[in-house]
Amino acid sequence: RSKKVAACAKHYVGDGGTYMGINANNTIIDTHGLMSIHMPAYYNSIIRGVSTVMVSYSSWNGEKMHANHFLITDFLKNKLKFRGFVITDYEGIDQITSPPGVNYSYSVEAGIGAGIDMVMVPFAYTEFIDDLTYQVKNNIIPMSRIDDAVYRILRVKFTMGLFENPFADPSLAGELGSHEHREVAREAVRKSLVLLKNGKSASTPLLPLPKKAGKILVAGSHADNLGNQCGGWTITWQGEPGNNNTAGTTILSAIKSTVDPGTKVVYDEDPDSSAVDAGEYDYAVVVVGEPPYAETAGDNLNLTIPEPGPAVIQTVCESVKCVVVLISGRPLVVEPYIGAMDAFVAAWLPGSEGQGVADVLFGDYGFTGKLPRTWFRSVDQLPMNVGDEHYDPLFPFGFGLTTEARK
Repeated sequence: RSKKVAACAKHYVGDGGTYMGINANNTIIDTHGLMSIHMPAYYNSIIRGVSTVMVSYSSWNGEKMHANHFLITDFLKNKLKFRGFVITDYEGIDQITSPPGVNYSYSVEAGIGAGIDMVMVPFAYTEFIDDLTYQVKNNIIPMSRIDDAVYRILRVKFTMGLFENPFADPSLAGELGSHEHREVAREAVRKSLVLLKNGKSASTPLLPLPKKAGKILVAGSHADNLGNQCGGWTITWQGEPGNNNTAGTTILSAIKSTVDPGTKVVYDEDPDSSAVDAGEYDYAVVVVGEPPYAETAGDNLNLTIPEPGPAVIQTVCESVKCVVVLISGRPLVVEPYIGAMDAFVAAWLPGSEGQGVADVLFGDYGFTGKLPRTWFRSVDQLPMNVGDEHYDPLFPFGFGLTTEARK
C-alpha cells in the first residue's frame, strides 16, 4: 500500500495578477514582470521536485495559458527542466475558445500542441479521445508530443511506486481530522491572526480579554458558524454556511469553554441597541465577515462586509467595549467602523478550529501574526502595493500588533 503523495503547483502562471483581480481573466504584464513577480513560486516548486503543474484558466497579455507553447514547453519544460507532467484545469482546454467548447477539435490541437500532458475532461471524454486520436493519426499532433506526455506521466507514476502499490493505504484513513492534526490547525489559527487595533489609545489595551467577568456579549453572523469560518472549497466547492457541513469548534463554543465558569456568555447574532444597553455587559466580541465563496463567485469590486455586519459593529461598539473579529478571505472595507472598535482582529478563514481564536483573545497565547498584504482605506485605492508613490494604506503590508501571553 502506498504512502506517497504527488504535489501539484498551480495555476501556471500569473493568475494572481489578473485585470481588476477578476478570476480567470487577463494578466497584463511584460515578460520581466511575469518572471520576477509570478514565476518564483514555480522555480521553488520545481527545485523541490514537484510532480505536476496545473495550467491557469487565465491569459497572459491576451493569450490563453492553456494554449501558450512558449510558457508551457519552451520555458517550463525546456528551460526550467521540469520533469513531471503538465495538467489542465477543469475543462481548461474548452476555455481556449470563446465561448468555451465552440471549436473543440481546435482546443485539443492547441492545448496538446502547447505542451499539456494530461487533460481534465469531466464529461466530453469520448469526444476528446476521438478528436485526439484523429489528430495523431493524421499527423496534426506529432507522435513525439504523445511520447513526451506518456513518458512524463509514467515517470511520475513510477516515482510514486504506483505500479508496485496502486492503491493508497486504507489504514491511514483515521489520520484525517485526527486530534493531532486538529492541534496543528489550532496552532496555525493562533499564529495567523493579525491584531490590527488594541485599545482606543495605546495606554488602554483591551486584549487580552479577562476570562473572569460578570456578563459578556458575543454577537455577529460568524460567531457560531463553522461554514463561515471555513469558507469555500470545504467539503463542497463553494462551501456552505452553518454547522452541518463539517466537524469543528465555532468561535462561540471556544469562548464558552475558555472563560471562567462563573462568566455568563450571552449570544445574540443581531442584537438591537436597547438589548445591548440593558445588558450591562463587561465587554463584547463581535464576529462578522464574508459568506463562503470560491473562484468567480467571490469576485467583488466593493469589498464591503455584508449586512448586517456593519450595523452589528456599530450597535454593539457604541455602548460596550468591543473586539471585532473579521472572518474573510481578503482585506475588506473597515475604515468607516475602525474608530468605533476598541480592538480589531483579522482572522482570515480560520477553518474548523475556532479554539485557536479564543486562545489568543484571552491571552493563553500572544498575538504574533503580520499582514501578508496591504489593507486599503477604500477600494478606490486599488490596486495598491508597497513602493507605490502615494502608498497610503489603513494598515501597511507587514503590520501586526503583538501581545504577551498571560503568565
